[in-house]
Amino acid sequence: MNSFGRIFRVHIFGESHGDCVGLTIDGCPAGLPLSVDDFTADIERRKPGAKGTTPRKEDDLPIFKAGLFNGKTTGAPITILFENNNTRSADYEKLRAVPRPGHADFVASKKFGGNEDYRGSGHFSGRLTVCLVAAGVVAKRLMNSIDINANILEIGGETDQEKGLQKAVDAKDSVGGIIECKVSGLPVGLGEPFFDSAESLLSHGAFAIPAVRGIEFGTGFAAAKMFGSQHNDAIEDKTGKTLTNHAGGLVGGITNGNELVFRIAIKPTSSTPIEQQTLNIETDEVESFSVKGRHDLCIALRVPVILEAVTAIVLADLMMVEQKIPRVIS
Repeated sequence: MNSFGRIFRVHIFGESHGDCVGLTIDGCPAGLPLSVDDFTADIERRKPGAKGTTPRKEDDLPIFKAGLFNGKTTGAPITILFENNNTRSADYEKLRAVPRPGHADFVASKKFGGNEDYRGSGHFSGRLTVCLVAAGVVAKRLMNSIDINANILEIGGETDQEKGLQKAVDAKDSVGGIIECKVSGLPVGLGEPFFDSAESLLSHGAFAIPAVRGIEFGTGFAAAKMFGSQHNDAIEDKTGKTLTNHAGGLVGGITNGNELVFRIAIKPTSSTPIEQQTLNIETDEVESFSVKGRHDLCIALRVPVILEAVTAIVLADLMMVEQKIPRVIS
């Protein structure tokens, strides 16, 4: 499905080369001031244009269709649209018979009986992450006391981003990366044991970002090499502050008041000019194939703000479940 959240509920819709993409947020409290300017900074961070990103350009000005009156949220569902103006659908006509390796082309065709919009990956496109970013803007504004920051740790296995990108340029290929997110100011008690643990919900949100291949919290997989006495975080005072933070701010699926720390792995961009082998579903034969057109050399470059957004969506919902955010903002 295309909806996420229990009280702060986000629904996204649209296709990469359709008229628009958009979102509806249900459960947002009334009285929250909101304007186009509030979205500018984060939407600019998601946009392409830097080295290693696609040359596709969209204005991405949010168009408010419902849920706002006199510059404030009304408590009714908020609907926001983003127009698609810079499309080149003809680039994809010739790909219909040749599902691209690493893309959802083949599984989408099978699942939806060939009725899917295949242009620019349709509903599977990273284009829809602008909707996640927009929802994240609203969620962040509901949690002014909470600081969410995501940063790139590695590109192409290199801590030096330029060096990592140059590896891709030299190979005429694509690369991935690792993004770390840190959240400070969280209260103790967000999340539930087992299925609705904070880790489970954050992981669910993170995997809504196309190209995410892994996630780890705190010391993550490195914890498997440690002794329990090394990994345990000693509690220092009644606030729950710990001497170390190997758990990444989460214990028993619940926030413990320390900094939330987690990382995601982003795969190399599937669209690469390197010649590959793939099935032609019309001839039923495997043939040589390479992707042409406008594509990101490294998707990870644009992910930090998207990761912040899905993190904010999850945390705003958890805060509302615990009644940490009022239903009317005053």
